[in-house]
Amino acid sequence: MRVKASDLPLAILRGVGQVDFQADYRTALCFVVALFVGGWQFGVFGLLGAAVATLTAVLLGVATDRVTAGLEGFNGTLIGVALVLYFDVRWVTVVLVIVGSIMGSVLTSALAALLTPHQLPTFTAPFCAITTVMLIGGPAFERVWRGRSLAAPPSAAYPGREVTFTDLWQGLFNGIGQVFFQSKWYVGLIFLIGLLFGGWLVGVAALVSSAVGIVVALLLGAPAADVGAGLYGYNAVLTGIALCGTFLALTPLGILYALAGVVSATVLTAFVGDLFEPVGGHTLTWPFVIVTWIFLAAVPAFSGLRRSTT
Repeated sequence: MRVKASDLPLAILRGVGQVDFQADYRTALCFVVALFVGGWQFGVFGLLGAAVATLTAVLLGVATDRVTAGLEGFNGTLIGVALVLYFDVRWVTVVLVIVGSIMGSVLTSALAALLTPHQLPTFTAPFCAITTVMLIGGPAFERVWRGRSLAAPPSAAYPGREVTFTDLWQGLFNGIGQVFFQSKWYVGLIFLIGLLFGGWLVGVAALVSSAVGIVVALLLGAPAADVGAGLYGYNAVLTGIALCGTFLALTPLGILYALAGVVSATVLTAFVGDLFEPVGGHTLTWPFVIVTWIFLAAVPAFSGLRRSTT
């Protein structure tokens, strides 16, 4: 059964919501609003990436249920938002988003074929792989790079300053917004409202995970400016949502297991950032992908844990 043309708008919209594992159209609408509040370019390019990835999946004959659920669009969404952030609004960025979203769609299916037998989702690995390649290769092409400098974290401008209350409360919301590369606290708040449409547990998991990311980062001595910008929260947020009821059954031990995953993702954020520092320090969502794959792959070995059936 092929996807109907009338189903495509909702499928594309759900592709935006599936970045945080949510298929509710209200969540997706909130996410789109949040992106446009963050900057019109994020909304336009995010939807462009979602549309191209979804249409590619339809043309290649991906299963209808995956397409209509938005599972073929979320990597394209992130590719669009990331590339316009790093390469700005230019014709070459449009081309890169289209090409990157097509590549991301193909890679999604390839990874799904490899991971499905192990009951592991692809998560945002296709987005991470495609975007990392483009960001590392970008400086080699004059029309792509045009003399742009490597991205610097907020701590580069404000090194060594003391953490403030503003860092804490803004960082709490920024940790949610940075999943989509958004660093304005009120944009993160809109994303949080969207998550609550998916259920109160999803919203609580996101908020608590962001808070845990902040605490762990500060205890380990991360720069205050980076913490306030949410750079140590977004991988924690994705990991927390994934392990707290979405892919792992919600039990007391499961919650502790999810908490361990959140802490691990926060620590790994610093490692990945340092690893990629020579090429701009683009951490993306690699920490979330790596940690969550490991934690879910280990579940069959633990009798006290079980996968979610929803």
